[in-house]
Amino acid sequence: MSSAPFPTVDQAALFEFLLRMGDNALILGHRLSEWCGHAPALEEDIALANTALDLIGQTQLWLGLAGEMEGKGRTADNLAYLRDATEFRNVLLVERPNGDFGKTLMRQFLFDAWHLSMLQALRSSADKRIADIAEKAAKEVAYHLDRSRDLVIRLGDGTAESHRRMREALDDLWPYTGELFIGDAADEELAAAGLGPAPESLKAEWDGVVGETLTEATLKKPADGYMQRGGKRGVHTEHMGFILAEMQFLQRAYPGATW
Repeated sequence: MSSAPFPTVDQAALFEFLLRMGDNALILGHRLSEWCGHAPALEEDIALANTALDLIGQTQLWLGLAGEMEGKGRTADNLAYLRDATEFRNVLLVERPNGDFGKTLMRQFLFDAWHLSMLQALRSSADKRIADIAEKAAKEVAYHLDRSRDLVIRLGDGTAESHRRMREALDDLWPYTGELFIGDAADEELAAAGLGPAPESLKAEWDGVVGETLTEATLKKPADGYMQRGGKRGVHTEHMGFILAEMQFLQRAYPGATW
């Protein structure tokens, strides 16, 4: 990537933003990788693995840019494998346990609907490097959304059993969606500099996509109530520690190991 300077903006705010994008992709990618060899059908096993690979590839781009911007010599690998839970900035939604296949798909759909909207907005970022990453990632995530949306509809409007599972998954995950649209000082600064959208500006489009999909799936959209938050500032659920214990084991046990 080019070493050209970023537009004038607080570097800590920009670093936070790049970590958030990278960490969301990393943690959800890891969660999906847990399905490898365990999905209900071979086609779904391959599809989930491919989605995970897409997200890990995006992680390398976002965290690689974060390390470059930070200027302390940390690589994408360093940021992925040598940080503790409180240093991660992913939303709580992506660290939720997989549960059954329906719950994994519902989590994926709710995230995909936000992710694509965010990436489409970032294609107009004032920084070309951010815009270029978003352009590439948006093509992958458009496919992720098409697939997760289709399966949510098919299972929601399927058998009584599949409908029940999708309804329970939606009710369980809904309180974790609000964090996607809660901004802070870092978000405000980046929006003012034209580097990224204000999180709340993505809510209307997300509501539209999610509402239309749930209607087709014969699922009732939950009422907005208390929304869980904390991941964007490093306050995570107990699940995060278990994710990192598995994901970071090799690097922690054998520091500096390479293939």
